[in-house]
Amino acid sequence: MTETISDNRLELAVKKSDVDARRTRLREFQSQLLERMQAARSGSDTSVSQLGVMIGQTHCLLDLQQVGEIVSVGAVTKVPLTQDWYLGLANIRGSLTSVIDLARFQGFGLSAIDKQSRVVAFAAGLSFNSALLVSRVMGLHNLSDMQLRTDSAADAAPWSARQYTDRESRIWTQLDLSLIVQDPRFLHVGL
Repeated sequence: MTETISDNRLELAVKKSDVDARRTRLREFQSQLLERMQAARSGSDTSVSQLGVMIGQTHCLLDLQQVGEIVSVGAVTKVPLTQDWYLGLANIRGSLTSVIDLARFQGFGLSAIDKQSRVVAFAAGLSFNSALLVSRVMGLHNLSDMQLRTDSAADAAPWSARQYTDRESRIWTQLDLSLIVQDPRFLHVGL
């Protein structure tokens, strides 16, 4: 009986240790990502300039000068009589922010929200209080490590006209958030 209690305590201690180690690694990763993003924004690190994200099933690159905060998906309050791609309003650090499902906006299915999903707010410099729902944050990417695709679709939206291929042959679409906020359809969320 005493051995069973000791074994259970040992097993619980190992599980707690694993959870603590994962949390520590996650905090370290987030801290390193934040430091690299700040370095890229300030221009002190010219090799890193794009944030890689998954929007729906598409690999996308966002210019760090156009990205504000990256937060977990919290409560998003639905707004009646709006397009299905307009998810609603979220409180991000005390500011009401429109949350857009860009995959749905582009005509794909609604994005699933899970534990890897994030909300990426637009930078304050864009003067547009909005954010994109992303399926996953993929870290920072250097465009000089990628090949510009010359066969990109001619009918692509102006804000997604450039595509790159990385070393693993994945196609990345570079999004220009300053052009997205000028798209008339993006500005009219009402039905």
